[in-house]
Amino acid sequence: MIGFGSIGKGMLPMLERHFDYDPSRFVVIDPSDRHRRLLDERDIRFEQVAITQENYREVLTPLLTAGGGQGFCVNVSVDTSSIDIIRLCRELGSLYIDTVVEPWQGFYFDKGAGPEQRTNNVLRSALREEKARSPGGPTAVSCCGANPGMVSWLLKQALCDIAHDTGHAFIEPGPDDREGWAQLMRELGVKGVHIAERDTQRSRSPKPMNVFLNTWSVEGFISEGLQPAELGWGTHEKWLPENARLMTIGTKVGAYLLQPGANTRVRTWCPTSEAYFGFLVTHNEAISIADYFTVRDGSAVAYRPTCHYAYHPTNDAVLSLHEMFGRAGRPQEEKHVLDEDEIVDGSDELGVLVFGHAKNAYWYGSQLSIDEARELAPYQNATGLQVTSAILAGMAWALTNPSAGIVESDEMDYRACLNIQKPYLGTVKGYYTDWTPLSSRPGLFPEDIDDSDPWQFRNVLVR
Repeated sequence: MIGFGSIGKGMLPMLERHFDYDPSRFVVIDPSDRHRRLLDERDIRFEQVAITQENYREVLTPLLTAGGGQGFCVNVSVDTSSIDIIRLCRELGSLYIDTVVEPWQGFYFDKGAGPEQRTNNVLRSALREEKARSPGGPTAVSCCGANPGMVSWLLKQALCDIAHDTGHAFIEPGPDDREGWAQLMRELGVKGVHIAERDTQRSRSPKPMNVFLNTWSVEGFISEGLQPAELGWGTHEKWLPENARLMTIGTKVGAYLLQPGANTRVRTWCPTSEAYFGFLVTHNEAISIADYFTVRDGSAVAYRPTCHYAYHPTNDAVLSLHEMFGRAGRPQEEKHVLDEDEIVDGSDELGVLVFGHAKNAYWYGSQLSIDEARELAPYQNATGLQVTSAILAGMAWALTNPSAGIVESDEMDYRACLNIQKPYLGTVKGYYTDWTPLSSRPGLFPEDIDDSDPWQFRNVLVR
């Protein structure tokens, strides 16, 4: 396991409960020994080293091949190239899983690269090129956390729910039937999908000055938050913001804005908080979902949904963002992930808001409180448990399908994965709503909106 921060630490009880393995061959790698005590208590080997472009082959090869058998690399780190490590693992016959297509250090903050070159679309495109170059072979599961990951499985269940509830006759497409799933979404009249998340977990103590607090990786959040705002661009859209650009790389299914996602707000909806403003932070699933559900007529695109993340993190993280931008975008010196003992109450409500169909909008997802997370598994808060349980499901799927090649969560059996994950997700439920981006607007100032279609991005973007 590469990385032993909040997610790596949370993976320990999941691995212990659900897998039979030889502890003497389990190795954890991290440049920090902050949580080493948990490993020493279990006699698990720890290597205090940073995986770099110069040493990754030298460090990982003996660990993945020692003793024979098949290795499994769980990559939950930052600043380690997913594609290079995937390539090595597959050369060695090892299985692999990660939660993001991660680059080597320097990618996110390369001032010499243009905005499009710093998008998740570029990272995903490189992964898809690797998949095309080397099809089949040992399984490498890409982007299998809560989101990206779990949300792609929730989306397929949401589409089946909408079809049943609207009386739409259909045969559920199989796990490998991308065209069938895309056609089902089109037939239902879906215009788009928000990955709608509202984290209300609350720290026992006020946030100190010059400390960035979060409920998951601070480094990961800052990196993605300072990438350009990025979204899958649907065929129903009629307006592109002046500072937006359509993608020119890879599958070209999306658009990006010439501004950071953590400083871009969008209107969306979750069941408990109802209408809220979220940050349009770039995520792999915004592009992979838009790509997966595209319907083509020959070389022309006949249908594609708009898809993007709409994230309201815990209030402490929002305050941390405001403080960071108040420092001219300079991250705070101290970064801290709130653990389960530092949180007094709250929950993480994470799901998919599927909109534009006959019943307007449908949110389907996980409502997991900190109290439930404490009861279900140690060493993690509600946000972390949504991630680690998805990794668990992805690992189980990889062990069942060891020769599937490089796969994204959209391509996996959503039922099999959710069946494994659901016991850790609290309430998993769907909610219909009559809310649209034209609802709940103060009306105190003139607005440039499109009354003819509530679900236009023109109406979603907070300007």
